[in-house]
Amino acid sequence: MSQKEGLRANSFQFTLEGEPFRILGGSIHYFRVPRAYWEDRLLKMRACGVNTLTTYVPWNLHEPERGIFNFQDQLDLKAYISLAAELGLWVILRPGPYICAEWDLGGLPSWLLRDKNMKLRTTYPGFTEAVNSFFDKLIPIIKPLQFEEGGPIIAVQVENEYGSYAKDEQYMPFIKEALLSRGTNELLLTSDNREGLKCGGVDGVLKTVNLQRLAYGTIQYLAYMQPQKPLLVMEYWSGWFDVWSESHHVFPAEDMLAVVSQILEASVSINLYMFHGGTSFGFMNGAVANLGTYKPQVSSYDYDAPLSEAGDYTTKYQLLRNLFSQFHSEKLPEVPSLQARRVYEPVIIQQHLSLWESLQFTEKPLKSEEPVNMENLPVNSNNGQSYGYTLYETTISSGGLLNSRNNVKDRALVFVDRHFVGVLDYKSVEFALPDGKGERTLSLLVENCGRVNYGKALDDQRKGLVGDIVLNHVPLKDFTIYCLDMKPNFLKRLSAASQWNSVPQKPSFPGFFQGILYVDGHPRDTFIRLPGWSKGVVFINGQNLGRHWSIGPQKTLYLPGPWLKSGNNQIIVFEEQKADDKLVFVENPDHGKTIDVYKYPFCVLL
Repeated sequence: MSQKEGLRANSFQFTLEGEPFRILGGSIHYFRVPRAYWEDRLLKMRACGVNTLTTYVPWNLHEPERGIFNFQDQLDLKAYISLAAELGLWVILRPGPYICAEWDLGGLPSWLLRDKNMKLRTTYPGFTEAVNSFFDKLIPIIKPLQFEEGGPIIAVQVENEYGSYAKDEQYMPFIKEALLSRGTNELLLTSDNREGLKCGGVDGVLKTVNLQRLAYGTIQYLAYMQPQKPLLVMEYWSGWFDVWSESHHVFPAEDMLAVVSQILEASVSINLYMFHGGTSFGFMNGAVANLGTYKPQVSSYDYDAPLSEAGDYTTKYQLLRNLFSQFHSEKLPEVPSLQARRVYEPVIIQQHLSLWESLQFTEKPLKSEEPVNMENLPVNSNNGQSYGYTLYETTISSGGLLNSRNNVKDRALVFVDRHFVGVLDYKSVEFALPDGKGERTLSLLVENCGRVNYGKALDDQRKGLVGDIVLNHVPLKDFTIYCLDMKPNFLKRLSAASQWNSVPQKPSFPGFFQGILYVDGHPRDTFIRLPGWSKGVVFINGQNLGRHWSIGPQKTLYLPGPWLKSGNNQIIVFEEQKADDKLVFVENPDHGKTIDVYKYPFCVLL
């Protein structure tokens, strides 16, 4: 048990163990990095001169169903923090409950939205009760890892960027007390952009700031608001995230270095967000609703960070290592060698199963007079559907004008008698259905493309059909609703199915396409490329690698070597509209055409 004093903020500079301390921090999210690579990434961080790891805690992964908690394997937070300590890193923990992070619903569980009156990030009883239940489980895990008990956690963040939300004056005091009452005894801090500093703080908690450039006097403003306190840029944005259909955002290395140098010259502490971005595997990407326009984020979270998505050193890494070495009295550790990569032979698609044939492997469908949104479906032990696709089917007896009334969240492929007829989304809310004889089946395959993770629209992130769809101004009724969340158990049932067919010359879409990747020898990292495919999801040995979409910017999916095995590896692609006869592998990622982040309007707003 350490008898020394932890991180303190009692003067113009931080002290740790009673000595002056400069935070040279970096963010790496354990949930975005395969567990087999945690040590590799943290060693590379240490070799860059970073002394403090910061990470969020994603509530929606740790409590996927109400009262069912998971802190094992990939989500073993205790093991991650303990590993950081072994490697000589301090830790600043950011437990939320809201984390933003370009993560679905900012890390909040979707089952919260089953309550039609839910008010997220407020003291609404339905929310505070859920937070208390989660913290009852989370805080005992991290309590023994605090500095005062000999662990590496030197500070804990109270919520995240609440000044940009600020719907309830009692909320931040509630979160602060929720942490303190359960034994969180290290330095507490908040984190906000410049505008958020006005109303994001809470009494007795250190304010920190998020920024990318030094315009607007942001650091001076923080010093003015909090005199005689040390200054910390909690999120120095080393790059930026990407959204589908736009360009890959980059922040030139020399520009980044210039700002970081100025921050350090001013005796300010810093945390690089991100130091290593990793990947939003599965369906976990978030979305932005900038100026009212919904834009889902891509699966890659490369972020143009100092360490690339696959853990490669970038120019930013080298520049930062040179800079940070000046703040260490001893020589920095040697830079670890890179993981080897491999370009595998193309995988030939051998089998096909149509979406319609796959429905027998879903949970029992719901019959409902009205459409039911994903979160309120009676599936997953009555926790609703969180991610993926939902199929709504009903009967029509005429053609005419189909209008979504903007109740499709977020994108629907529309079929008549299982023949594709059009798309409904935020931009296309109506089109004409062809006439036909007698009763026909109208099907809408609705995709949750990612819930908004930032801003004041969090309460409005229910997915699927969230209201009536009308045909010739008359609401459609009597739906059969299938949950297609594509969780591991569904993939297992699908894999074992005898219904798979050889790929026909004209396969049915949407559909599942299967092939085998044979790995000779030790598996290595690689990237999958899907030329000739349109839009869907890729699974390898049951692991969801993320979404592919030909509109870009992201053109490749990262496939970590540890998720492969020697011998045969099963690859399944769910494809919505267009397929090729193979998948190809490349050594390096293709994030698409680039644009300087300064030209991106959302970043300017922050």
